[in-house]
Amino acid sequence: MSKKPCTFVTGSDEAAVKKAAVALAAEIAPGADAFGLETIDGAVDTVDAAATKIHETCQALQTMPFLGGTKLVWLKSATFLADSVTGRSETVLSALENLCEILKEPLPPGLTFLMSAIEPDKRRSAYKQLTKLCKTVLHDKPDLGFRTGEEEIVAWTASKVHERGLKISHEAVEVLTARIGLDSGQLDNELDKIETAFGPGHPIEARDIRALVPATRESGIFDIGNAIAARDLPLALETLSQLLRQRESGIGILLASIVPTVRNLLAVKDLMVRHHLQPPSQPHFFGSMLNRLKPADIEHLPRKKDGTLNTYPLGIAARNSVHYTSAELFRAMQGCAEANLQMVTSQAGDEVILTRLLMGFMLRAA
Repeated sequence: MSKKPCTFVTGSDEAAVKKAAVALAAEIAPGADAFGLETIDGAVDTVDAAATKIHETCQALQTMPFLGGTKLVWLKSATFLADSVTGRSETVLSALENLCEILKEPLPPGLTFLMSAIEPDKRRSAYKQLTKLCKTVLHDKPDLGFRTGEEEIVAWTASKVHERGLKISHEAVEVLTARIGLDSGQLDNELDKIETAFGPGHPIEARDIRALVPATRESGIFDIGNAIAARDLPLALETLSQLLRQRESGIGILLASIVPTVRNLLAVKDLMVRHHLQPPSQPHFFGSMLNRLKPADIEHLPRKKDGTLNTYPLGIAARNSVHYTSAELFRAMQGCAEANLQMVTSQAGDEVILTRLLMGFMLRAA
């Protein structure tokens, strides 16, 4: 059987799948008009809508191009290959089987098929058939293993940055990671912007990333914790205001970022004072320092879901422990408890309570 004029773009990385499909459509049918490009939107929520879109695709694949020319049929951003109620429906499975049967036969001369699908269930027969019938372009998010944590994701981001030859600080990589996560498509887009703005030889700092890369709720939580650790009060207050404008709850900010950051700072400060440890030059070095201590000395430290020490945020705290005294951090923990109570019992607004809290322990003595 000769190779079919058919391409299947799929994977778990939604941004990368969409970007690759758009580029392929432009390559296969450059400047195509309504007669040269037929786009069928496969982003649907119901069984009936999915069956209808697949049926439209089948009809388009069996129709000769207008006046004997060429045509690209693009089933775009299909969601019904996922492991969902729609994707498991017998109606949809039957319709997909019909589509695959059509692709097994020669398509009309001049006709090309492109299908892009997000988060496919790779166990399904339709997925397996499509990968055999079409040239398949796979864009999955990186699998960093069962024990993936902040350190592994930061390292992955750093590797992508260094592939570009960009001169970027470790803190800037951390901020970029907080904003992007494992979305390789968005990371590529943001690195394009950064490379255009600074070039490969210009030093790039965390403030540059904050200025160029859009903040999310998760990155805002990271930023305020990072600002507290570095004792950067202006950045902490600016991020607090931004999170509250995004309708993040005050209690959520307190418990998700401020308390864990202060707790980590206090815990590692105590260890470093008692065991005469020096701040690590990089956060990931702190794990080996903790491994040299007795189990009883570290049993109270926060852990991952698999039971291992969550060493990376502790390393960030250890690196920044020089910014506070033990007494200041103890008072900060007391302040967190008081702020929590005030949010429940007082009439003061969240911004007022949290601003007083941050200023109370982050302001340096004159």
